Amino acid sequence: MSTTTASKQRFDMPAALAWFIVAMVIVGLFSPVFGPEMGIMDVPRLAICLVILAIAGVRYELGFMRNWMGDLVFGLVTATAAWLLVSTVSNHPGEATLGFWALTAAAWAAAWLFVERLSLWKAASPAAARLINLAIPAIFGVTLLMLWQIGVTGAGVPKVLLPAPSEIWLRLTTSVPTLWADFQQTFLKAVLAGYAIGCGSAFLTAILVDRVPFLRRGLLPVGNLVSALPIIGVAPIMVMWFGFDWPSKAAVVIIMTFFPMLVNTVSGLAASDAMQRDLMRTYASSYWQTLFKLRLPMAMPFIFNALKINSTLAMIGAIVAEFFGTPIVGMGFRISTEVGRMNVDMVWAEIAVAALAGSVFYGLVALLERAVTFWHPSVRG
Repeated sequence: MSTTTASKQRFDMPAALAWFIVAMVIVGLFSPVFGPEMGIMDVPRLAICLVILAIAGVRYELGFMRNWMGDLVFGLVTATAAWLLVSTVSNHPGEATLGFWALTAAAWAAAWLFVERLSLWKAASPAAARLINLAIPAIFGVTLLMLWQIGVTGAGVPKVLLPAPSEIWLRLTTSVPTLWADFQQTFLKAVLAGYAIGCGSAFLTAILVDRVPFLRRGLLPVGNLVSALPIIGVAPIMVMWFGFDWPSKAAVVIIMTFFPMLVNTVSGLAASDAMQRDLMRTYASSYWQTLFKLRLPMAMPFIFNALKINSTLAMIGAIVAEFFGTPIVGMGFRISTEVGRMNVDMVWAEIAVAALAGSVFYGLVALLERAVTFWHPSVRG
C-alpha cells in the first residue's frame, strides 16, 4: 500500500470534530433548550452561541484559515461560546433540555478541536514550545471545569451531592483564614517534617544496606512488611504515641515515605554496571569515592522517582491521619467535620487546596530533578 493511500485512509479527527459541531448545532436549532416551551430563538445568548459555533464548524470543514491566526480566532470563538453557555444556564438551573445539551456538546467538541490544532503548532523557539506545552493542559482543565459548571447547574444537581465550581470558588475566596490555618497545620508542619525525615532516613538506611549485605537480606523484608501496614490502623497508634498535634501526623508520613525511598535508592545504587565499577577500581578508588562519583549520580533518577512518589503520599498520609485525632485545625479535621455538617463546598475547597499544594510540591521536585539529572537521556531528550 502506498503512502498516499495510507494517508487517505487515516482517520481525520479534526474533520470528524468539525462535522460533530455542525450536527450538534442542527440538533440545538430544532430542539427546546429550557423546558418544553423555550426554543433557541427565545434565548438570545444561546442563539448567538449557536451561530458562532455553526460558523466555526463550517469554516473549519471548508478549509478556511487553517493557520495559526485562524486557530486563534477559533479558540476565541470557542471561549465566547463557553461563556455564553455558562452565563445562560445560571439563569435556568435544572431546566436544561436536549437543545442546550447539544450546544454544550458542540462547545466541548470545539475546545477539543482547538487543542488538536494547537498541538500541531511548530514553535519557533524553546520558550514558545514551553508555552504551548503549558497552554494545552490548561485549556483541557478549563474545559473540564466548564463542563462541570454547565452539567451541575443545567441538570440541577443538589449542592450536597456535587457543588458547582463557582460555589467552590466562592467558598475558597470567603474562607481564606480558615484554609490557610489548615494548610499550615497539615502541609507546612506535618507533611514537610515527615517528608524530610522519612526520605532522609530512608536514604541513609539505603547507604547502610548497600554497605552491609546482611542488612539487605534482613532489613528489606521488614521494610516491606512495614509498608504494607494499613494507614487507618497505624494512624490511631501514632496519635496515642505522639499526641494529637502535628508530630503524630508527621510520624504517619514518615512510615508512608520511608519504604519507597529505601527501595528506589537501593535499586539505584545497583544501577551502575560491572564495567563502570571495574574502571573505578583501576583508578584505585575507595568505596566512598566510587559511591559519590559513580553510583550516587547513577542512582539519582531512581531517588527522584521516590521523591516524586512521596510528595503525593505525604499529603495523603497527613490528611488521613488527621481523621483519627487532631486539634481543631487541619485539612483532614476540616474535611471530616464539614462532611458531617453537609457543607460539601467547604470539603471541596479543602480538596482543591490539597490538590494544588501537592501539585506544586511535585512540580518543585520535578524541577529539582531536571537541574540535578540534566545529563540523563530522559532530560536531554
